[in-house]
Amino acid sequence: MDYWEDLGGIPAGSGPSVVTIGNFDGVHRGHREVLSRVVAEAKKRNATSVVITFDPHPAVVHRPDAAPSQIMGLEDKKIFIESVGVDALLVLHYSLEFASQTAEEFVTRYISEPLNACAVVVGHDVRFGRDNEGDFRRMQELGKKLGFDVIGIDDFGEDRRCSSTWVREALADGEVEAAAEILGRPHRMVGEVIHGAARGRELGFPTANLSPEAEGFIPADGVYAGWLVDDKGRRWPAAISVGSNPTFEDVPRQVEAHVIDRTDAKVEDFNLYGQRVVVEFVQRLRPMVAYRGIEALIEQMTEDVERTRDVLAPGQ
Repeated sequence: MDYWEDLGGIPAGSGPSVVTIGNFDGVHRGHREVLSRVVAEAKKRNATSVVITFDPHPAVVHRPDAAPSQIMGLEDKKIFIESVGVDALLVLHYSLEFASQTAEEFVTRYISEPLNACAVVVGHDVRFGRDNEGDFRRMQELGKKLGFDVIGIDDFGEDRRCSSTWVREALADGEVEAAAEILGRPHRMVGEVIHGAARGRELGFPTANLSPEAEGFIPADGVYAGWLVDDKGRRWPAAISVGSNPTFEDVPRQVEAHVIDRTDAKVEDFNLYGQRVVVEFVQRLRPMVAYRGIEALIEQMTEDVERTRDVLAPGQ
């Protein structure tokens, strides 16, 4: 997939292209329905499939104090958009100046002229341009004027429309299985492993602590069964802790994964510090609670590991 960080990256004479626009946070099942339609339409028209997205998220610019946490970072967004078969991704820097463009200015400058769009695929609830003045009908009008077809996509979902908001709600409640249903895969975080207080190691449960700068929505506090993928692509079952660990004082909120059953790696070869790893959340085992004494905590952690094995066992 070609990756363009601005209009200057687009090769001269590009197109024809089939284009869609959106934030695509999470690249959930609804998003993939749209992206798949773009890819199919481009193949039918012998055109290039192009996705236009924005960085930072518009909400961060317009509502910096109330913007929702993002489900995934830009790198993950690129990975999952490419997995659908999209030919090119154009990431536009979003700012107040960018947002001041009229609907026609935006479509002309970023869709019609540089990409020679022959079709635009969007949801019927699409909004674009200054003060969200552009909608689906306006896109149709601009298509007639600028020479491209407009293809509308219906909402995807059974009882409720698939949306990034729904994913965030599920994760905020610790319902990672529900989030996975919407996403079409387990929710994940990506970040560097840093040194922690080493309390887990002292208790016999060493953990890989994700940096506070790790990308991805942090689920509700609790203990989860999931997976850790290291920078060599090795996939390890893990008991994942999210929270401040109320058994100890002055512990900041953190995400840490205790890898279990390292049967195919030497201990000395398993140093995750400084690696950029992926942590996937499969099932919430319990909320985060305080325990009276270290022995009770160790007993609970032992049980967490056993339950993690059961959850992640083949066929479960």
